[in-house]
Amino acid sequence: MTTVLLTGFEPFGGDAVNPSGDALRVVAERWSGPEALVTAVLPVTFEGAARLLRELMAEHRPDVVIAAGLAGGRAAIGVERIAVNLIDARIPDNDGVQPVDAPSVAGAEAARFATPPVKAVTRAIADAGIAAELSHSAGTFVCNHVFFTALDAASSATRAGFIHVPWSAESAPDSSAATLPLADIARALEIAVRTSVAVAEDVSAPAGALH
Repeated sequence: MTTVLLTGFEPFGGDAVNPSGDALRVVAERWSGPEALVTAVLPVTFEGAARLLRELMAEHRPDVVIAAGLAGGRAAIGVERIAVNLIDARIPDNDGVQPVDAPSVAGAEAARFATPPVKAVTRAIADAGIAAELSHSAGTFVCNHVFFTALDAASSATRAGFIHVPWSAESAPDSSAATLPLADIARALEIAVRTSVAVAEDVSAPAGALH
C-alpha cells in the first residue's frame, strides 16, 4: 500500500493558529484512501521539527512526503521547488533559538530540488480554481529546514516536497491579510498528494521567474 506523510505546523510568532496545521486536520478527517495517510503537526522549532520528521519517515517509510507551512503575506498556494541548506532565522523559533548562517544538514549539498512533479501539482491546484504558484524559495526559517530535512531523509523512491499556504480566511490576524478559505487550503494539500502519487513525469512548460 502507498503511504503518504502529510505534515503542518503549530502556531508561531505569537499567532493563535496556523492554517497549515488546521488544513491537514481537515484532510485527515475526510481522507478515504486508497493510500494510507499519516499526518503530524510539527513544532516550529529547528531541532524538534527535524527530529520528529525524521522519526516519522523512519517509522512509516512513506512513498510521498508533503510538508506544509504558513507563508503569511502570500495570496496563493506556493508549491516549493528548491530547498536550500541554510538556516538564517529572522526571528527565534518557538524554543527561543535563532540560528544564523547555519546549515540544515552539515556536509550536505547547498540545495536540493523537490521530487514531486511540482509544475503538475501547481497546475492541478490552479485547475481546481484555487490560486497557486510555483515558488523557488521556501525562505530560511523552519519551513525550509523541514523541506531540506525531508529531502535528506528520503529514500531514492520517496517523493518529498513542501507547500506554503496563505492565511485562512477564517483565522487571518487582520482584515487586510491575503487569505484563502481553509477548505481551499485543505483541498490544495489533497491535490498535491494525489498528483504526487499519480503523476510520474512533470509538466514540460515554462514556470520560471525573472527575479
